[in-house]
Amino acid sequence: MPAPYDGVARGTAAREDAVHEGILRRQSARESAARTYARALPIVPVRARGLTIEGADGRRYLDCLSGAGTLALGHNHPVVLEAIRKVLDSGAPLHVLDLATPVKDAFTTELFRTLPRALADRARIQFCGPAGTDAVEAALKLVRTATGRPGILAFTGAYHGMTAGALEASSGAQDVRVARLPYPQDYRCPFGIGGPRGAELGARWTESLLDDTKSGVPRPAGMILEPVQGEGGVIPAPDPWLRRMRAITESRSIPLIADEVQTGVGRTGAFWAVEHSGVVPDVMVLSKAIGGSLPLAVIVYRDDLDVWGPGAHAGTFRGNQLAMAAGTATLAYVRENGLAERAGDLGARMIGQLQSLAKEFPCIGDVRGRGLMIGVELVEPGGATQPASGPDTTDGASDFSADPLLGGPATAPLPAAPDLAAAVRDACLNRGLIVELGGRHSSVVRLLPPLTITDEQAAAVVDRLSDALTAVARAQHC
Repeated sequence: MPAPYDGVARGTAAREDAVHEGILRRQSARESAARTYARALPIVPVRARGLTIEGADGRRYLDCLSGAGTLALGHNHPVVLEAIRKVLDSGAPLHVLDLATPVKDAFTTELFRTLPRALADRARIQFCGPAGTDAVEAALKLVRTATGRPGILAFTGAYHGMTAGALEASSGAQDVRVARLPYPQDYRCPFGIGGPRGAELGARWTESLLDDTKSGVPRPAGMILEPVQGEGGVIPAPDPWLRRMRAITESRSIPLIADEVQTGVGRTGAFWAVEHSGVVPDVMVLSKAIGGSLPLAVIVYRDDLDVWGPGAHAGTFRGNQLAMAAGTATLAYVRENGLAERAGDLGARMIGQLQSLAKEFPCIGDVRGRGLMIGVELVEPGGATQPASGPDTTDGASDFSADPLLGGPATAPLPAAPDLAAAVRDACLNRGLIVELGGRHSSVVRLLPPLTITDEQAAAVVDRLSDALTAVARAQHC
């Protein structure tokens, strides 16, 4: 006969499971079919601290989703909670539209302290609130107003938000005002080459498109890009290519918009991802981590672009005092404690460990990332590879090797494996690890842990992912 406390424990567990299942059932019945994370992650968070989430069923998870990159300091960091409590206890108004307040002044001062100096010295800020997509809309409107031109240059694989204008600039949209350019990457290079040569071809393509009067693409209002494509599959832009994009746009008086919604506040190993290349954009789009876990979105831009009139871009929820206080605390903590540098060091170690792991698993096609923005692309290990697309090489005159820039024909990567990636994500969840999927084919397992993750926690994340990969590979005989 079991001891009394065993019965109590089982009873408690049963009640927790009932609460958990009931909430999930009601969510499914009440919420729209557009819900996303809730489908892949059937958990009910009730407590959280740092990297750890506890569900209503009593299970604990290591959270490598971090609010899609929002939680730079993890869940409920003490400095964030203290900043929020201070505002609440002060009696300050929580809703102020775009009026000036001490809280807002402190946030703007701290934010400008972190910006690339060449931009901060002549920057203006527009509070857009509450989401990153709102800031993207503001950035597009700004450059169109400043230049008097309608067109936008964007990139394949891009993701800039879910509103109409942001979707136009995101990959997969069709709009005559947006010209799509190739984004460089090594593993699935659009030219089948990869490396510096692939990036150079992308730069040449861009120059040709802009300079050819018959290309069908008139001089645009701006170019928007992500220094690291997140939803596109964790693809870091090569620094020389990013400098080329800056030179191309600057020489043609095209404002360059850097979307740092997910890459900003130290995640990639620099406070802002453009700093790796030394590029200073004309406009920066900021959200997610700048609000310290609460909704906040802004654009900062060169003062000579500040040509719109009062009310040209407005919104009711631009003055979120709690988010500004939490954001100030987060920005200062990351800056004062060198968390960007730590993210770079720890992320490099984790990427190296995962690349070593790839040697054991043929289903891992590529491991890539920058800082604590990491992607593991899964492929069909038995899939056939084919020569990468390109000119017919049966004739020496059309062989790639005739051009020293291009070299010889490349081999295409293995087919993407979205079902395998979903199975790994589910196996991770069963092992108490929350990850997200992304990439062109939803075949990239993405890791976005908070910058406060410890070495021990990082090792646990890699171990659980490795265990999940092992289990899935055995089950699917790959």
